[in-house]
Amino acid sequence: MHPIVKPALRRGWRDLDTVQFGMAPAHAMVLGPMDTATAGFLDLLDGTRGLPLLREQGRGMGLPEERVDELVDRLARSGLLDDATGGGPAADALREKRDVLDRLRPDLASLSLFSRDPGDAIRRLATRRSQRVQVRGAGRVGVVLASLLAGAGVGEVEVRDVGCVEPWDVAPGGLPADSVGERREDAARRATRRAAPDRPPRMSAERKQKERERARGTEPERAPALALVVLAPRDGVAVHAPDPAAAEPLIASGTPHLYAGVVEGTGVVGPLVLPGETACAGCLDQGRADRDPTWPRMVAQWRSGPSQRVPACDLALAAGVAGLAAGHVLAFLDGELPSSAGARWEASIPGFDWHARPVRGHAACPCGAGAKDEGERPSEDAGPHETMAGQQPYAARPSGTWRAHV
Repeated sequence: MHPIVKPALRRGWRDLDTVQFGMAPAHAMVLGPMDTATAGFLDLLDGTRGLPLLREQGRGMGLPEERVDELVDRLARSGLLDDATGGGPAADALREKRDVLDRLRPDLASLSLFSRDPGDAIRRLATRRSQRVQVRGAGRVGVVLASLLAGAGVGEVEVRDVGCVEPWDVAPGGLPADSVGERREDAARRATRRAAPDRPPRMSAERKQKERERARGTEPERAPALALVVLAPRDGVAVHAPDPAAAEPLIASGTPHLYAGVVEGTGVVGPLVLPGETACAGCLDQGRADRDPTWPRMVAQWRSGPSQRVPACDLALAAGVAGLAAGHVLAFLDGELPSSAGARWEASIPGFDWHARPVRGHAACPCGAGAKDEGERPSEDAGPHETMAGQQPYAARPSGTWRAHV
């Protein structure tokens, strides 16, 4: 282990023997009381020294070996330390790609803020490179979202859509103006590749052989399983009232999926559906029908009526939806449970006030989430900032500044 105080946290002295790492209350930590030798020892924790050298230099500063080990252990358990050499083989492989890692250093620093174990941040970042995400929809939301995921280090990001790029599909960070008239999938693929720090890792020879043996020479090699699918339709009706039938194959295969898009002047992110665990589009549809008997009639008219040639999709709102959805996808890929699990986050122009609307599992929906949700969550009328029982908060860490005694 080569301990390093997390570089993402700025340091400042509150008084002569109390030091604070971090500015924002969500991740800041206060250490104290701090004697002169201990304060000097913190400067040695820069990732260039292993424990044997730290013990040796600690002795020269008047710190016994036991005190050095105790300090490193306490700082590691408090979440302040990272390991400059940790994370496992995949992390080592990423470190060898210096140009790629330099592109991803801001993301690595961000991951370190909630990854408590030393070396866990780069392990998570390296794990992203082996994951496959599919985005269904190549409009103002979908392509920007896909580019964000690729730029954040997700190894394989596919975009699926039909038709050709229209002028109103163009967006900063998404489809460029010179792609108008091209096939949406082709243009989206190029935009996503441009955003990625490098090409996705290739399938190993051993894995290829296993795939060939499994297929017995009669089937093509299979791609890695989808970690998540994002449904980002260009059609506002499909955003406001997602068709449960469209997600039936995802429910049947147990594939997690997230809804995101813009309907008229409202941006929507969620729900994140974990099949059998959290509410799906069918639960959302049946819950609305229970509260509003006219809902099925309205949805039928919206779906069968003539579509708008150019749907309303505010550019800033679409960018906000893409950014929030990408954040929830990355949190899920990194092993966290984002707040869109069992909820829809919505914001409307011109206020851009994001608020959550809980989506409960419905007992009549065959997805199975209704049985789990029964009695666990408040009604749809709950306030936007109320925590839903049984759901992890988006940032599963205590708010406020931590204090550790050294």
